[in-house]
Amino acid sequence: MSMREIKLCLLGDSGVGKSSLVQRFVSDTFNTHSQPTIGASFMSKTLVVDDQSYKFQIWDTAGQEKYRGLAPMYYRGAAAAIIVYDITRESSFSAVKMWVRELEQYGPGDVVLAIAGNKADLVDQREVTYDEAHKYADQINATFVETSAKTAVNVTQLFTAITRKLPAEIIVSTHNTVRPTRAPQKSEKSKCCRS
Repeated sequence: MSMREIKLCLLGDSGVGKSSLVQRFVSDTFNTHSQPTIGASFMSKTLVVDDQSYKFQIWDTAGQEKYRGLAPMYYRGAAAAIIVYDITRESSFSAVKMWVRELEQYGPGDVVLAIAGNKADLVDQREVTYDEAHKYADQINATFVETSAKTAVNVTQLFTAITRKLPAEIIVSTHNTVRPTRAPQKSEKSKCCRS
């Protein structure tokens, strides 16, 4: 079985549960007292989808304003990105558009994009409707999933969906930076990340 290495970064405001999502995906655990990420943290996990093995190199970027300037350094060369918001905080969903613009400016043009509405276990405190978020994700050609790092709902499904949208070939450089390449297509331009 061949192995693809996928550089993936997580973006989103502080407190939306990015680190908890990664922790749930990588080690299937949840820590109710997780500390804010400083700069970025790195974890990896191998996932088998449709008889293909994918090794995710996951960069979890800090959401606090003071670290925001560092984020482009982590998502340059990423094959995929997940922008996370908290379904109980409208402001975190509004910020998704800012993160998309930043990714358009600094990230690869053909990055596979997913939007995750986290904390789906707190549905009684919901401020962002499923339909509103799904509609926006469709507009920018992004995968959309509502997740719960706490209960593990849709976490693996999120990463599985990303693998199915990856281009056919992935080239891994000697610096562990993963750059997706796509076979030339007839006059079809990528719609990813357009708001």
